[in-house]
Amino acid sequence: MTKSKTKIDQQLQRKRNRELVETIIKAKKSDKWLPVAEVLSFPRRKRIEMNLNEINKNSKEGETVLVPGKVLSQGELDKKIKIAALNFSEKAKEKIIKAGASSLRILELIEKNPGAEGVKVLK
Repeated sequence: MTKSKTKIDQQLQRKRNRELVETIIKAKKSDKWLPVAEVLSFPRRKRIEMNLNEINKNSKEGETVLVPGKVLSQGELDKKIKIAALNFSEKAKEKIIKAGASSLRILELIEKNPGAEGVKVLK
């Protein structure tokens, strides 16, 4: 079940984090990124938090993975992948760099890849 753009706009009015608001606005402009805008517009208590071991298990070498929430540091990463997320814990960033992978913000990924080609969204 998907939310309408109007419902996303209504939920967007309550957001105070400038980066989150910009990310949702940018994502909502494209049909490919609309599911990401939908997840990000949820209340904070429903936001996704994912550990590195889950990301490692659900990704393949060289893939671009998007986590619509926060990446946490539990587990290890043994693949060179690109991870895009709303936020990263400090230890998670260290482990990602140590594994030879890269991390970027969702907003950066939307700007670099407006067509969402080759992006795997983990929920």
